[in-house]
Amino acid sequence: MHSRRSMAYEVEFLPAAAREFDALDGSLRKLAARQIEKLARNPELGTPLGKRLGIDLTGYRKIYFGRRAYRIIYEVRRGRLVVLIIGIGKRERAEIYREVARRLGGRGK
Repeated sequence: MHSRRSMAYEVEFLPAAAREFDALDGSLRKLAARQIEKLARNPELGTPLGKRLGIDLTGYRKIYFGRRAYRIIYEVRRGRLVVLIIGIGKRERAEIYREVARRLGGRGK
């Protein structure tokens, strides 16, 4: 896992999420990095996810970037003071939510 040091929380990426971050073009990567830095300081900043479209992501959160077209899906692990980035991608057709559900063992459809 990649990790970055922060003020209060450490940010870690699942390997697939790190690849998604690295694959963003330069301007989108900068926008995503800014949001991730905000999460390190305030992990509750993102919106809680639940069950929608047959996908159960209860316990995870999302934050937007790129004119709200992209999402960062993450989990706050308070016991270790870690923000774990699960996935980064387009919201379009719930694409990122379905991919994250697959990574987490097929929650939902």
